[in-house]
Amino acid sequence: MLREIHIQNYAVIDTLAVEFGPGLNLLSGETGSGKSILVDALGLALGGRTSAEVIRTGEDRAMVTAVFSAEGKALWAGWLEEFGVAGDEGELILRRELQTGGRSRMLVNDQPVTLAAVRQLSRRLVEMHGQNEHVSLFARDAQLGLLDQFAGVSADLESVRALHGQRLKLEQELEGLSHNEQERLRTIDLLGFQARELKQADLQPGEDAQLEEERTVLSNLEKIRAAATSAFDELYESEGAAISRVAAAARYLDELRRYDPAVAPEVEPLAAARATLEDVAAFLRTYVGKLEANPVRLEEIEDRLALIDRMKRKYGNSLEAILEYAAEVRQNLASLEHADERREAVRKELAKAAADYRKAAESLSAKRRDAARRLVKLVREELAQLGMEKTRMEIGFESAADGQGSATGIDEIEFRISPNVGEELRAMEKIASGGEISRLMLALKTVVGQARVGRNARGTRNSDATFIFDEIDAGIGGRVAECVGQRLKRLARDAQVLCVTHLAQIACFADSHFYVEKSARANRTVTTVKPLAGDKERAEELARMLSGSQITDAILKHAATMLRQAGS
Repeated sequence: MLREIHIQNYAVIDTLAVEFGPGLNLLSGETGSGKSILVDALGLALGGRTSAEVIRTGEDRAMVTAVFSAEGKALWAGWLEEFGVAGDEGELILRRELQTGGRSRMLVNDQPVTLAAVRQLSRRLVEMHGQNEHVSLFARDAQLGLLDQFAGVSADLESVRALHGQRLKLEQELEGLSHNEQERLRTIDLLGFQARELKQADLQPGEDAQLEEERTVLSNLEKIRAAATSAFDELYESEGAAISRVAAAARYLDELRRYDPAVAPEVEPLAAARATLEDVAAFLRTYVGKLEANPVRLEEIEDRLALIDRMKRKYGNSLEAILEYAAEVRQNLASLEHADERREAVRKELAKAAADYRKAAESLSAKRRDAARRLVKLVREELAQLGMEKTRMEIGFESAADGQGSATGIDEIEFRISPNVGEELRAMEKIASGGEISRLMLALKTVVGQARVGRNARGTRNSDATFIFDEIDAGIGGRVAECVGQRLKRLARDAQVLCVTHLAQIACFADSHFYVEKSARANRTVTTVKPLAGDKERAEELARMLSGSQITDAILKHAATMLRQAGS
């Protein structure tokens, strides 16, 4: 669950820290006080998109830190292992830093992580339902995703995706193999010429470097002979040669040793030096003897290097790249020359892959249809409690033709609603009432959320799951608002719920109530959050929500009564 959030320099927030608890956490306050800004800031820590405009005026950066805690095996344990992020499984820290230049940094347990990876993680931690989700729920893919969440078919869906990918790959290969015959024959001619040319060149790894070294020697033979001869003379032949002088020094040192034993340790190193010099002189004598002009060999080397250079210009900038290309040419040529056989083999593989995909997709579809019936029944029961007892709902299915389908299966679905008696079932986006859509969304999210929590918890409470509702109460009030509060309270028995609300009928059900206030401080607007402690403070806030600034004793008593009834 979300345990804490720390915000610095975000919008009208200077520095703010809020600790949330299990159950139902309510945020209330005057319109424009910054309640939704808290939700937006949390979205930033969860990897959401943003811009530098949210940084508080006069500051150069904003930072949001969200701390999650878990009891038992954490929802994020698998993610930490997958992305190689270290940390305590009982606690997770997400931190997002945003600079005025637009640069952003995302950290998980103080380790840099990509936004895409954090968005994957966020889907395990939080389900966020904001004011804009009314629109997103109209999308068919969002409706299918909601149904799949309720059905718990993630494993089936993954299998269908994998089989669809395999089928698509084979379709693409078959299309390539079925390309027009003239093009295939032209390609065979080209590849055949290249394969023959590369085979005839008989290039060897590292050959060019070896030839360059040999050419350098043959091209500079006289200079090399002169240098080697001079070195040999200086070591051995000339008057005062190094070996003669070292030998003389050795004799003197040997004589000196007879008078002073302290010199003895130096005799052996000098003898070793003399031996080394003699070895070098012997090498130079042999080396000079082997030096022989060979213009024929030099011409062969020049021709070979010219060939290698031509091959590099045509097929790659190095011998290794040319050899890799030669292997590709041979492989592609073999594929084209045996295209008929491969085409037939691919047809058979594709037929099997298509059949496997269809079977898995039909199995997934059957589970979706069964889940759709259960989902409709449960949502209608919820809607009845939310003042929409006459509402009819169905989930329409259309199946893709045989041999068709997408990565999500063969189903196209549509949520259809009739809120009023006598009206035909219509797509959700054609429903005019915002209040009806809000209640419908809450009903859907409550049912789907409880199914998800039930699967994760295996029959036990799982407060690690977190649901966030930002002004889900738009367009409702009175008894319906009270029913919404009851639904949120019920969802909060099995998961943590955060809710932004303007309605006392919902706020009275809170396990933890926070008052958000915007005020002026040192000529700057500042948003603060105050946890309401005790029934007295909560009753005063409920009274303000009921009647505004004019709070009477009667309103206070009514607010206190609401608290008692909600807690009973």
